[in-house]
Amino acid sequence: MNNSEQIKSKVREKYSQIVEDEGVGCGCACGCGPDITSDSESDYSIFSENYENLDGYNPDADLSLGCGIPTEFAGIKAANTVVDLGSGAGNDCFVARSIVGEKGEVIGVDMTREMIKKARDNAKKTGYKNVKFRLGEIENLPVTSNKADVVISNCVLNLVPDKHAAFNEIIRVLKPGGHFTISDVVTRGQIPEKLREQAELYAGCVAGAIEKEDYLSIIRDTGFLDIQVHKEKPVEMPDSLVKSFLSDEEFKIYQSADLGIFSMTVSAMKPKSCC
Repeated sequence: MNNSEQIKSKVREKYSQIVEDEGVGCGCACGCGPDITSDSESDYSIFSENYENLDGYNPDADLSLGCGIPTEFAGIKAANTVVDLGSGAGNDCFVARSIVGEKGEVIGVDMTREMIKKARDNAKKTGYKNVKFRLGEIENLPVTSNKADVVISNCVLNLVPDKHAAFNEIIRVLKPGGHFTISDVVTRGQIPEKLREQAELYAGCVAGAIEKEDYLSIIRDTGFLDIQVHKEKPVEMPDSLVKSFLSDEEFKIYQSADLGIFSMTVSAMKPKSCC
């Protein structure tokens, strides 16, 4: 098994466990890695956003796995077709459905079977006929080309090993002139390798993140236009977590370096003349 498949296997395992636990006790908003939302000194509620006042909000679909609210900036319109990448239990899909209405369509894609089952169960409870969930990987989406008006994703692409492939798939499934809005985790500077090596941290959204400028470069190189960063939210990892992976000397270097981790919501448009 190559490294990419090992990462995917670990992520599937973690997200399957989240479904079994129904989110109870999940410390990290992005997949139950080590608990980076709280320690003995402080309350680190650093990733999740509050959806409760949004139309379409479904508490059963909210496992607190996001790091933003991509629909807030997505410009979704009535009758649009929306594709949600890494749709989980369907939280963002149901919010999008409240906007597209009965004439639109919402397609959620997730690579974890347990998440797909939970999302479909949630959809049955709503009675929506135009919200569908498909099992698949972001690097090889089970969606036809030029299908979506809008692609959204919430704290998932950082977990994808091949981000170039992911954005190539996004531009493929978007209609010419369509756009994406993605909330994700990015970094500033080089996070110590010992932190990146932890598969638990990878599933927890930190070690899988790449530098902001590299992330934006991938978007640009894929051919997207009008790239806009709408929102950034700094993340502070508790010292207790960092110390568990670094020596005292490495921890001192980490503290003095210009490093940062933050969530970012970014959008971009597929050219109208594209493919």
